Amino acid sequence: MHDDRQLIEERLQRALRERIRPAIYGAAVPLDIKVWHAPGEPVSPAEALAASYEPAEIGLPWGAPWGTAWFNFSGQVPAEWAGQEIEAVIDLGFSGGPGFSAEGLVHTTKGVPLKGLHPRQTYAPLSILGPDGTAASPGDQIEFYVEAAANPEVLGHNAFAPLAEDLGAKPEPGGKPIYQLTRADLAVFNAEVWDLILDLEALNGLQKELPQQEPRSREILRALSRALDVLDYEDVPGTATAARAELTEVLSRPAHASAHQLSAVGHAHIDSAWLWPLRETRRKVARTVSNVATLAQEYPELVFAFSQAQQHAWVKDNYPEVWERLKKAVADGTIVPVGGMWVESDTNLPGGEALARQFVHGKRFFLDEYGIDTQEVWLPDSFGYTAALPQLVKLSGSKWFLTQKISWNQKNKFPHHTFNWEGLDGTQVFTHFPPIDTYNSDLSGRELAHAQRNFAENGAATRSLVPFGYGDGGGGPTREFVATARRVANLESSPRVTIESPTEFFSAAQEEYPNPPVWSGELYLEIHRATYTSQAKTKQGNRRSEHLLREAELWSTAAVVAGKLDAYPYEELDRIWKAVLLNQFHDILPGSSIAWVHREAEATYAKLAEELEAIIATAQQALAGTGDAQIVFNGAPHSRSGVAGLGAGIAVGEGAAATIEGGVLDNGVIRVTIDERGLITSLYDLEAGREVIAAGSTANLLQLHVDTPNQWDAWDVDSFYKNNVRDITEVDSVDFSDADGVATVVVKRSFNRSTVTQTLRLRPGAKRVDIETAMDWHESEKFLKAAYPVDVHADRSASETQFGHIFRPTHQNTSWDAAKFEIAAHRWVHVGEPGYGVAVVNDSTYGHDVNRTSREDGGTTTTIRTSLIRAPRFPDPQTDQGLHVVNHALVVGAGIPDAINEGYRINLPERVVTGAEGVDPIVALDNDNVIVEAVKLADDQSGDVVVRLYESSGGRSRATLTTGFAAASVTEVDLLERHLADHELSDNAVAFELRPFQILTLRFTPS
Repeated sequence: MHDDRQLIEERLQRALRERIRPAIYGAAVPLDIKVWHAPGEPVSPAEALAASYEPAEIGLPWGAPWGTAWFNFSGQVPAEWAGQEIEAVIDLGFSGGPGFSAEGLVHTTKGVPLKGLHPRQTYAPLSILGPDGTAASPGDQIEFYVEAAANPEVLGHNAFAPLAEDLGAKPEPGGKPIYQLTRADLAVFNAEVWDLILDLEALNGLQKELPQQEPRSREILRALSRALDVLDYEDVPGTATAARAELTEVLSRPAHASAHQLSAVGHAHIDSAWLWPLRETRRKVARTVSNVATLAQEYPELVFAFSQAQQHAWVKDNYPEVWERLKKAVADGTIVPVGGMWVESDTNLPGGEALARQFVHGKRFFLDEYGIDTQEVWLPDSFGYTAALPQLVKLSGSKWFLTQKISWNQKNKFPHHTFNWEGLDGTQVFTHFPPIDTYNSDLSGRELAHAQRNFAENGAATRSLVPFGYGDGGGGPTREFVATARRVANLESSPRVTIESPTEFFSAAQEEYPNPPVWSGELYLEIHRATYTSQAKTKQGNRRSEHLLREAELWSTAAVVAGKLDAYPYEELDRIWKAVLLNQFHDILPGSSIAWVHREAEATYAKLAEELEAIIATAQQALAGTGDAQIVFNGAPHSRSGVAGLGAGIAVGEGAAATIEGGVLDNGVIRVTIDERGLITSLYDLEAGREVIAAGSTANLLQLHVDTPNQWDAWDVDSFYKNNVRDITEVDSVDFSDADGVATVVVKRSFNRSTVTQTLRLRPGAKRVDIETAMDWHESEKFLKAAYPVDVHADRSASETQFGHIFRPTHQNTSWDAAKFEIAAHRWVHVGEPGYGVAVVNDSTYGHDVNRTSREDGGTTTTIRTSLIRAPRFPDPQTDQGLHVVNHALVVGAGIPDAINEGYRINLPERVVTGAEGVDPIVALDNDNVIVEAVKLADDQSGDVVVRLYESSGGRSRATLTTGFAAASVTEVDLLERHLADHELSDNAVAFELRPFQILTLRFTPS
């Protein structure tokens, strides 16, 4: 037989494009149109419906970027259409993909939301267009409203180009319209034509994935050809049934017994902010939930996974009618809450307690509102996953984890799709990466075949999961997707596809594969490494908020328990925590959103800081009382300046004054030499008798890189950035001074369009150099780092992560090692050799790189570089322009415990309050390796005191915790403060033993 495959495929594509798809709708009548252009930000339906509307017509320009127009549509359904399917077809001028273009939400004449509109879902069925969202009939008059959002195509055809200001920033009123109303009709829906399209697409997609010589491929191709032969292009609706009949046999053959089993879960990955602001996401969620609830009426088998408790809360707070539909859909099992987190957060950057609270607030919302204790952690799109997660998953009461983002790795293909993920403490969680490699599947033949071929566990397991539906910008599954799932449910040469819930998938997958392979440690994403640095003020606001919340809870608890404060600020802290958690979403905290999002986040952090400072001040003053003494409050877990950790008292000096002479700073512990360029040429540890700075090197060296990644500007730094570097050694001035026993050097530098002022301080008794860096940054596509080359032979670095630390190689022995050329760390990075180590600590930066080189003298130089600031062009062309102040310290002779201590010190500065008395710590530990991460009152407002602590050294630790208040009992609880185990309490003390990096939460009931 001659090979006419290409001929048939090209024939089919043209027929679909020009003949069949245009025949989906038959007879049509135009709707009457009126419009009201909202003058600014979105308004409520009540306000919109009360506005004055003007007559409009097709072709109407509407919607400046981020603007809103309300359309009123009305008309009479032709009586002669009785017995036919009828729909309102609305095209707002859609130009991009769903979620990335204009969007609409259909409302009743009373303002009740009914259904969303987007470029792949332009219809509203007659079944919801009657009064109050009921069914209308032929002959009826209908009227409805559409709230139309003029969301611009930010990620358009010229991807990653700098955005115009009106696209990425909050706009001023009066912008030029960017859309035109294209269609507004009542039309007859030709269901048989629509079914024919789905038949053709499902079969054609399948045959394209089969070997061309395979009989099944050729049989499908012949059936497609026969279907086109019988189709009359002049009467597509009248001949669609005959064309479908030619496909019946090839569509009805069942799947092979060994076919891969796909659990299809409807989904709409809705980024809580990204190329749109938070306020627009609230509307996206309402549109999507409305779509799903309406779609389920026609397709009762639909199961929709809906993550992010924050998005559920938005529906509850802003759309009461949609909330009622959502609750009913959850009760019916159509919509399934998943994830158990407040948002789908980044997991590299949030602090340990914040990551725990993601689960606390997320799971508690689902429990309180739906009575559902979610079991799967659902993070398909975050940018790498901390090794602390498995333990947090377990302590939250969950047991499964899902992502697909690791499929984006640039260099190394991850070896598993179903496995046990082992965290840094040894906890394992059953984990699945959908081999379909997308969370926005359309269930096409190409995607289904890829999932079956790609599944790494073939031969050992048979099941994988596929999230299907339009996502990122929302939208969710459409009727086309669910109908496709029916066609491929049991189809020869295709995987079996069953729509079911994530719980059903995970239960079956774990049952059939009880002993999967184990991956130990972090799930490092080999892309998007620049998210550790982009949008410095967002990151700084997050870090500061986390530590202010720690102090607000600590001191408020201490004051209430001591009877010096009447009430604990439960509601205020709950609200503030949720605001901080929201901004940890994986496109906000990583710095990958439009300018509007980040300017709003900065304003939010500033407001929260004011509130938290007030809460802290109120509690501390209550504790200190009235007097003239200078009481120092120490919110860190370790003693300093003679004040116990978590307590307050009179500070005492910690060493001899530091002096300056001829560029040499000396405090009797370390001696630092600064040259005429303001660089550290020597840092001599007087106690250890060794030089810290590598021979021939200088420390605190600013290095400026050209930073032009191939794509995803705010997200990515590509390895070739290191090929173009400039050492910033030019200096405007170097000034030395000493006052109050502190030796100070101020170094000012200018380069390109930017200036940097660094203040180096050596304090009494300190084995560290404190470095404050003020950057007036006005660069484009540049990356600024500070280098610390030290004379330490280290084949690995330690980086703080949530509730512990992880080790990463300093070499590039393997491709996996080489891929980690930029790493995330929290408050510190440490390198060491037996007997000696050095740490760099910080108060607000996360990105680092650590590498080593051999010197001619035979020694090894290990260089820690902190990533200070970047200047990507997309999606915010003004990223980080302006003034920034960050703090670091170079700590010498440091073990990991010293790095931990100094990391808390720089992030929790002492507070001085004028008062009468000190404060004993509310809890005290007898082992410095066990660290208190949070002290708070229980969320149930019982008055119980909750203490969260962890083993920090990576070894086993025994400890006794003693309360500073009379306690009646103590229990071990999970993150949601639910009982896990009883502990013995003796004289207000409880003894315990922790495994390496174990998290322990204790709940004390005061006497």
